[in-house]
Amino acid sequence: MVSYDDEKVTALSSELVQACGHLKDLGEMEKGVVIKDPHLIASAKYHLIVGIEAAIDLANHLIAKNRWRAPEDCADTFRIMEEQGLIDAEFSARLQRMARFRNRLIHIYWDVDNEIIYNLLQEDTCDIEEFLTEYLRFLRTE
Repeated sequence: MVSYDDEKVTALSSELVQACGHLKDLGEMEKGVVIKDPHLIASAKYHLIVGIEAAIDLANHLIAKNRWRAPEDCADTFRIMEEQGLIDAEFSARLQRMARFRNRLIHIYWDVDNEIIYNLLQEDTCDIEEFLTEYLRFLRTE
């Protein structure tokens, strides 16, 4: 049986869902509008960070509560989720790339191409939501 704090999972899940909602709104806007507006790009970067961070925090919560091995870095949290059977290897690899991208957004934010941000809004924000779906399914089955 997996141990977790329901209130913590609910709070982090809420943050993740809200961030994804904002990212979807931005992704529905025209590319030219988004990539040329520094406020919209900043908003996209912020919500990407929040969503990715919430996913990492959810993973770290299970890791800590269940005394699984300590992650070496943020990307490793998803490797541990794979080891514990929460996600498969292919999805784990995508989430690890996402975690590394989060580091780039935080530490080298000035060197992230706006086109890449817009492409993420079109393609990859679903990964964050898919992680939440798999995470909650895992908790219900344990």
